Amino acid sequence: MKKKTLREQGIIYLKSISQSQRASLSKRITDHVLHTSWFQGASVIGVTVSKAFELDTTYLIHKAWENEKQVVVPKCFPERDHEMKFYRLTSFDQLERVYAGILEPVAAKTEQVSKHQIDLLIVPGIWFDRKGYRVGFGGGYFDRYLKDFNSVTLSLSTNRQILNEIPKDKYDIPVQHVITEEGIVF
Repeated sequence: MKKKTLREQGIIYLKSISQSQRASLSKRITDHVLHTSWFQGASVIGVTVSKAFELDTTYLIHKAWENEKQVVVPKCFPERDHEMKFYRLTSFDQLERVYAGILEPVAAKTEQVSKHQIDLLIVPGIWFDRKGYRVGFGGGYFDRYLKDFNSVTLSLSTNRQILNEIPKDKYDIPVQHVITEEGIVF
């Protein structure tokens, strides 16, 4: 099956999860993340601010702040060959809604952070396999960013989003770990 078809089916699945079920799954997954050595040992955590139909990352962001961790969120630059940069977020008031309803940092209200400063990067996705390959949202931003990223990468997923195999291209870069509502998959 092609990535485009998988992406469409995955978004349908994510949108079919009720708001209360999404909140419950997101909290359970985040609680597993909080108990990992990757989270506990990280000073700077990179994470996207989720869309309404995705697993909710705001709980994770709040927990990171409570644990005195720096949270950095991405801003995409489609006009610069799909470049992505991360900015330190200290308040949700520092975000603006951009194309496709994505919440990104306002560069003028935030400080840019180098990728070498990020200790743990939460990589979004729709489907995952047990080798860490994923179907994302199709922009290629994270694969470009991960090319020379040397810290820990993990993705948040429901058990249903884990497939036996994901079609991959030569530029796809797998994540190191996936965590579901049942715990660490790998």
